[in-house]
Amino acid sequence: MNKYILNLISTLVLALIFSFFMPWWSVMLAAFLAAVIFPLKGISVFFIPFLGIFCFWLGYTFMLSSNNDFTLASKIAVLLPLGGNAYVLIAVTAAIGGIAAGIAGVFGQQCKELLKK
Repeated sequence: MNKYILNLISTLVLALIFSFFMPWWSVMLAAFLAAVIFPLKGISVFFIPFLGIFCFWLGYTFMLSSNNDFTLASKIAVLLPLGGNAYVLIAVTAAIGGIAAGIAGVFGQQCKELLKK
């Protein structure tokens, strides 16, 4: 199996497991560990964890928001400059999680390179 797919799947699985008993930053730990276990090269070090957590948070927040007909998400979107659009809030939330995971993936790769030397 391709190392990109292995990194993506391990990031998703670790994020899912960690989300049951850890706070929101557990996605960063999942991306860090996946980058240490399955190292990547180039710009994919950032974008593979970004894509994994973006999709994970997009689905997770959509599922949580759809349970209450997007009431809370709409109210929060009114507080932010999003025009009251709950779907934009969900996309922004997923992007923030993806950026955090991408940075953690780069940090995991750098730590692995540092310890290798």
